[in-house]
Amino acid sequence: MASDQVAMFTFTLAGDRSIGPAALTALWRQACGTRDVGVDRKESHREGRPVYTLYAPRQLQDLHGVEMRLRALLESASLNASVSPVYR
Repeated sequence: MASDQVAMFTFTLAGDRSIGPAALTALWRQACGTRDVGVDRKESHREGRPVYTLYAPRQLQDLHGVEMRLRALLESASLNASVSPVYR
């Protein structure tokens, strides 16, 4: 993650589903419309499953549109995700 990037969204996946870093990065780039993104995955004892964090530049525009594309892309990949915006 570059220093000019901030967390935009976190999400967990239902059940035992997961997504690798390369696939997640590609999906996130498509949702953002930029290659300047970062992704992270951390195990969460509270959630009982991994929590994924998506990073993008502070000045990313149309955050609502990005969120809608992200949700649609996760759904089309058959990934039932609980997405939470961080940028608000």
